[in-house]
Amino acid sequence: MKKLLLATAAGALLAGAASAEEIKLGMSLGFTGPLESMAPGMASGAELAMKEVSDSGLLLDGSTVVPVQGDSTCIDAAAATATVERLITAEGVKGIVGGMCSGEAIASLQNVAVPNGVVMISPSATSPALSTIEDNGLFFRTSPSDARQGEVMADIMIEKGIKNAAVTYTNNDYGKGLADAFAAAFQEKGGTVTVNSAHDDGKADYSAEVAALAAAGGDALVVAGYVDQGGSGVVRAALDTGAFDTFVFPDGMVGQALVDNFGSEIDGSFGQNPAAEGEGREKFLEMAKAAGFDGTSAYSAEAYDAAALMLLSMAAAKSSDPNVWKNSVMDVANEPGEKILPGELAKGLEILNGGGDIDYVGASSIEMVGAGETAGVYREVAIENGELAVIGYR
Repeated sequence: MKKLLLATAAGALLAGAASAEEIKLGMSLGFTGPLESMAPGMASGAELAMKEVSDSGLLLDGSTVVPVQGDSTCIDAAAATATVERLITAEGVKGIVGGMCSGEAIASLQNVAVPNGVVMISPSATSPALSTIEDNGLFFRTSPSDARQGEVMADIMIEKGIKNAAVTYTNNDYGKGLADAFAAAFQEKGGTVTVNSAHDDGKADYSAEVAALAAAGGDALVVAGYVDQGGSGVVRAALDTGAFDTFVFPDGMVGQALVDNFGSEIDGSFGQNPAAEGEGREKFLEMAKAAGFDGTSAYSAEAYDAAALMLLSMAAAKSSDPNVWKNSVMDVANEPGEKILPGELAKGLEILNGGGDIDYVGASSIEMVGAGETAGVYREVAIENGELAVIGYR
């Protein structure tokens, strides 16, 4: 009888080993392009979650997780589409962390991910258009919509006594969506937008754009652009000509590159980007430091959460098939269930494997609303003495 029991146990172990997979997760991020300074931190965040799950040995009978990087360029829809097609058809990924920017995320989703039935969870594509896009339940995001960011930015400006402002935005889905959301919120709160005009990335000189903005006037200039591209070009031209001395920076501009570019020249300017406070964020920052990267870098926490949500959803669905596990994302992300923070993914897997429920809080206080996106917490920042200072959270 003992030999029979041992044989049965050995057979069960072999069966479990045989069903383990090498699960590939893709990352479609702008490693080149206007936000290339942010992409490495985002990749590191996502890979941190993947390693945590792999090391636990608790995902789908001991399956391992392998990251596969792809360059979306952030702004070239054709390049991003080709990248996502490679990740899906050549690499066989079971999910994609991305896209990084809204326009290329929309193109990749519609042209490749939806036709192939692969889930995309974006850490940073924030266009309001993504809230209503036809996605067959395959698109989620761990960052909030810019409809919310527009309201937050308007509130901060009104509280600071800024009653009129000029707006310049990068000429794409992200820039226009954010600029329009802000303008509507600001005007509703009693503010005046003196001009709301686009700028193109990749130009050497933005003096003409700044001249038009200066002619319209305003107590501040809202720069809804990219810190590694035209957004910084507009700021440089405005500083050089004295057109504006107070700038308002939304998420595409908020990062270390901003203070590296301008330092104390932009003291007194301010802005906001998605970032939660609390125990989850603190745990993530500690883990990132131990792993050798800066966890405060923009959207790295959201990237960790995107990858973690994918893998926990697979465990909940007991399948790595995106068309199966997509139905578990909202359940894993929300109540009821035991709250799961960064560093606790093994605990989450144990609970799910036992048939229990979890409420994934993660590094960015995940709570997903109906459109499959987080409601959102924003970090208010200001440039003081040439440094980026955190003022509070909203």
